[in-house]
Order: sequence, then structure tokens, then C-alpha cells
Amino acid sequence: MTLDARRAAWNEVARSKLTASRDQIPGPVLVQALARRWTPKTARAAVDFYWRAHPLRADRLARALAAAGAPPPGWRWSAPEIRAGFRLPPQPFRSASPEPGRCVVCGQSVFRLGWHVDLWGAGVPNRRAAWHACCVAAWRFWTAPQGARKLIARVQKHKCALGGRRLLKGSEVDHRVPLHEVWRDRRDLPFAKLLGFWGAPNLQVVNAAAHAEKSAREATSRAALRAAAALEAPAS
Repeated sequence: MTLDARRAAWNEVARSKLTASRDQIPGPVLVQALARRWTPKTARAAVDFYWRAHPLRADRLARALAAAGAPPPGWRWSAPEIRAGFRLPPQPFRSASPEPGRCVVCGQSVFRLGWHVDLWGAGVPNRRAAWHACCVAAWRFWTAPQGARKLIARVQKHKCALGGRRLLKGSEVDHRVPLHEVWRDRRDLPFAKLLGFWGAPNLQVVNAAAHAEKSAREATSRAALRAAAALEAPAS
């Protein structure tokens, strides 16, 4: 059997499973699933493929969900939470005891298929779920934004955000405000605003040479701050 024949057989079975599924699949998800070269066979796989294909949309939605609630009382982005490094976004709902059916990223209720809205009228969250499907995609985007380089470059009309020249092969994703600066100067901002420093508002695609120059300036600035702090420190 040829590859085209195998794909046609796979898609026929997958489409029948999706359309006969007792789970109501969100409209945009179903449209994209049926248009894929290889149709996913389950509703949950269709949802995951949808958000994986739209990381910028997942980023916006995850940050909006975070802004709709509030972190646990007394939470503050502090040193014990950044043992893995300040390059990870704050995780207030993960450090506390997670409530069943609540997303560990944004703290909002998770419903069937990892969806963020109760389309099925169940009235209660899925107590076995701990992540929204969109928040999974957003977390991947925040921690590995290089994978969305082409999408961000398209938003920038393929121009280097630093030099304004056309993006070259080997261009890189960069944080406009460095994450070490976020930790140093802005860690008391509200949780949802902190997430924006990992999301699209703080990301840009730049040519490698421009990125190296920016990194060198940042390193020089950090060294100057450390030297100033050492001079101000009281002698032991």
C-alpha cells in the first residue's frame, strides 16, 4: 500500500471517529483537525494539535486567564521558587497545593478536553485535569520561544527588531527586557503582568550579530551594577 493510500485510510477512520465522538469538539478545533494532512483520531489530540499550531494565540489566552484571577494570598515571586533559574515564569499555583480541576499555570477551572470554557454545560471542572490545553502550549512557548521564531518574524514583517534590516538566516528570538532584569527590578508586579515578560509582548526576532551586540551591552551593564554594589557594601 502506498503512503497516499495509507493516509487516506487513516483519515477516513479518524474523521469517522471525530464526527461520531460523543464529546462536543470546539468548532475551530474540528475545522483544523479535518484539514490536517493526517487527521487526529481523538478529540483531545485534535485540541492539542490546535493549540500547538497557534502558540501566539495560546500565549494571549493564558495571560488573559491569569489576569482574570489572582495568585494565592501572600504569594510573592521569591528566591525559593527560582531554584531552576529566573528564566522560568512564576508558578504561584504550582508551588501551592493545587486544587483539583484548577490549572497550575493560570489558576482557572479546567473543563473537558482541557478547554478553558464549559462548552458542555457540566457546571463543574474536570477534577482529573491540572492544565488547560492552551496553557500547555503557552508554557512551551514561554520556555522555548525559538520554536515560534517564524511566527514572530511574520508579525515583524521579517525585519530585525533591533537594526530594522531584513532578517537573515540564523536569526534568533530575544527578550526585549532581559529576564534577569525582570527578576531584579520588576518581580513585585502583578502575576499576569509578569507573565507578559515571557510572552509575545516582550519577544522579538533579531539578527545574530545584533543579538550579540545587545548581549554584550547587557553584560557590561550588569558588571557595572555588580561593581557599584561591591563598592557600596560595608567592609566586613
